[in-house]
Amino acid sequence: MAASTSSVAAQIVNLQGISGWRRPVDPSGTICMDSTCSSIKWGVSRRKLGVSPALGVFEKEGLKLSRLDGLGLLDSLKCHDKMFKLATMSTAPSHTSGSHRVVIKNEIPQNADFPKNYSKKEKKPFPVSVVELRRRARERVKNHKGLPRIPVPPPKIGLVVKSLIPVAYEVLNARTTLINNIRKLLKVVTVHGCKSCDEVHVGPVGHPFRSCKGPQASARRGLHDWSKAYLEDILVPVEAYHLFDRLGPRIPHFERFSTPRIPAVVELCIQAGVEIPEFPTKRRRKPIIRINKSEFVDADETDLPDPEPFDPPTMLTELPYFEIVPPSTTEEKVMLAEETLQAWETMRNGAKRLMKMYPVRVCGYCPEIHVGASGHKAQNCGAYKHQQRNGQHGWQTAILDNLIPPKYVWHVPDADGPLLHPDLRSFYGKAPALVELCIQAGAAVPEQYKATMRLDIGIPTSIKEAEMVV
Repeated sequence: MAASTSSVAAQIVNLQGISGWRRPVDPSGTICMDSTCSSIKWGVSRRKLGVSPALGVFEKEGLKLSRLDGLGLLDSLKCHDKMFKLATMSTAPSHTSGSHRVVIKNEIPQNADFPKNYSKKEKKPFPVSVVELRRRARERVKNHKGLPRIPVPPPKIGLVVKSLIPVAYEVLNARTTLINNIRKLLKVVTVHGCKSCDEVHVGPVGHPFRSCKGPQASARRGLHDWSKAYLEDILVPVEAYHLFDRLGPRIPHFERFSTPRIPAVVELCIQAGVEIPEFPTKRRRKPIIRINKSEFVDADETDLPDPEPFDPPTMLTELPYFEIVPPSTTEEKVMLAEETLQAWETMRNGAKRLMKMYPVRVCGYCPEIHVGASGHKAQNCGAYKHQQRNGQHGWQTAILDNLIPPKYVWHVPDADGPLLHPDLRSFYGKAPALVELCIQAGAAVPEQYKATMRLDIGIPTSIKEAEMVV
């Protein structure tokens, strides 16, 4: 039986070299073949992804593959750099015969749905439902009954988490590196932006999909009016009010114009310990003295010695536009793209760590962001039915994509190949605009974005060929 299992595994490996062979997977990304089963069915990915269940079935004896020669799209299916694990699992032996199972696990999910675009009339979902929050609160009270109180996190008593200060500087420098590198890449990679909406396309020619919903879109029948894209089209600007004291009173409506607004990531880094002379903030060395839930007083710090001098890390600066020099060679362009991707991941991972300690709020109806425990009181929400709320924001806990929005664009499989076809829209994938920009500049595809890019989907060469796909 062990020999037969080895031969089955060998035939599976050999089948990977067959043109048009697709690995059968289940929705969890696992290929399972049981020797006791009469056949192994093909795993269907997502709907309309270009995989037909009629492509073939593995039979028990010989693992014969039935192919439909009329589908030329099978030739476009290529094996990508995915790691597979092959393992042999044995079940409990029966009185008659034993059962062996060969399992091939894929470390990368095969395909994933695109991020949902919420309607302007639809409220953002809570990161954690209210029912789940209440259940956790009851469980927390039950588990800590009779135990000492849990220490309050430093940001809630006015202090700074010293271990996160280097992380804040890394996030700020990564953001500066991103801005400088994107400006350089925009000089060597063509990026288009729609004049009427916020759609962006990275490629030599704008995509032909009729998805424009801006002004005069009906006259163009949904076609986009493409023009040159800029930095703000790739790295979406998100601003927030700067707080001199994050524990102070909330910003009232009449101070909405006198309070400075800065990028939300910069404000998060300032509250986490970054010192910027242009935007001073109050630093406490002793915890506050809480009077009640809404009132507190600062502790006396006169008895403390002078603070030790702190040598902050070097802070990068944004290059002026006339100092932006594009890469001159292909090697420089690839290195610049790899550096940009690394800065993107550094900024997002660092900001995610900071958000776990320093609260960030987002309006459930509009993109407004507030870095602080409680949202401001400015009545400037113009989202759906804002009149019923008197313009006030519906604050809720923010997630990373609210602070650093990844604008998803259509992935171009080959920038030098054929253009995207409007009738083959369901076969193409998506990636964040910055990731797609770096990929077309020569960078390797990051693992976490392969699922939405649909790299393992064969793209038909004609409409007739696409109609044959179930």
